[in-house]
Amino acid sequence: MISRHRPLFCRLELDGGTLVKKLVIFDLDGTLAESKSPLDFEMASLLHELLGIVKVAVISGGDWPQFEKQLLSNLPHDELLVDLSLLPTCGTKFFQYTGWWKNLYSEDFTGDEKEKILNALNKAVAAAGFQVEKTWGEVIEDRGSQITFSALGQQAPLVEKNKWDPNFTRRKKIKAILDTSIPEFSIRMGGTTSIDVTKLGIDKAYGIKKLQNVLGISLKEMIFIGDALFAGGNDYPVETTGVDCIAVRGPAETKLVTRAILPCLSTEKLPGFGKKEIVTAVADRAAKRLATGSVHRRGWMVATDPGSPRPDRSSWMPSVTP
Repeated sequence: MISRHRPLFCRLELDGGTLVKKLVIFDLDGTLAESKSPLDFEMASLLHELLGIVKVAVISGGDWPQFEKQLLSNLPHDELLVDLSLLPTCGTKFFQYTGWWKNLYSEDFTGDEKEKILNALNKAVAAAGFQVEKTWGEVIEDRGSQITFSALGQQAPLVEKNKWDPNFTRRKKIKAILDTSIPEFSIRMGGTTSIDVTKLGIDKAYGIKKLQNVLGISLKEMIFIGDALFAGGNDYPVETTGVDCIAVRGPAETKLVTRAILPCLSTEKLPGFGKKEIVTAVADRAAKRLATGSVHRRGWMVATDPGSPRPDRSSWMPSVTP
């Protein structure tokens, strides 16, 4: 564990200047953990180590009970939790730890809004023609501030979920119908089989702005790591805020990125640790452990969009786009 007494920031060199990174933000499903699965021991250890030095936030489509089950049950319950901010349902809720988890706000739907969304979802799924033979648990879940469609049900086995829509093709068709039928709401794809509906403008970008206001940390002092940063993905709104983003394709790549970032928190490496060092570290680990896609910016990317083929490892070379 890195000492709590070391500086509470990460210095990264970007665009020829030096910026201080004070907040690392993660998506949950598909980034910190597999869909609806708990953090593994290695990821929990990395998060705890990060919490010992900088503030950390997790923003995801899952509701609060899912955060408790997936995330909190696998993290040590100690004083470091005061530096952890949790934003369920794509940032439509915000929890902080003050000895207990306090909900700062919740942007809930009205009854009429819920009815309209539920009707639109049922019609869109039928019109798209993607009826499934078997489901596990609720297919449409009311999370108060977000309504989520999960094609195979909330409790579907991961192996089945991974097979249903790996390239987002089916969900893009459903989303296109919803964009027309309920344009007054925000529709985003997330996880492995999900579509999230929130109030228009109440999405992960909204959550990022709330983090900025509540924590007093500027957007340039943040880094976001997620698996759905492509257009239409529920992480995509973060791109519009100007926060540096790192796209990953699963927890294994998230570990690579986190391990590459952690060295900059060491006092002896602070002055010279920048973007190139992160890219080099990620590329080195990726070449040894994963056949990932390209490494480039907006922010830093260690993977291509979901569904794109992974190149042969022998020909893999990172590229940095200024």
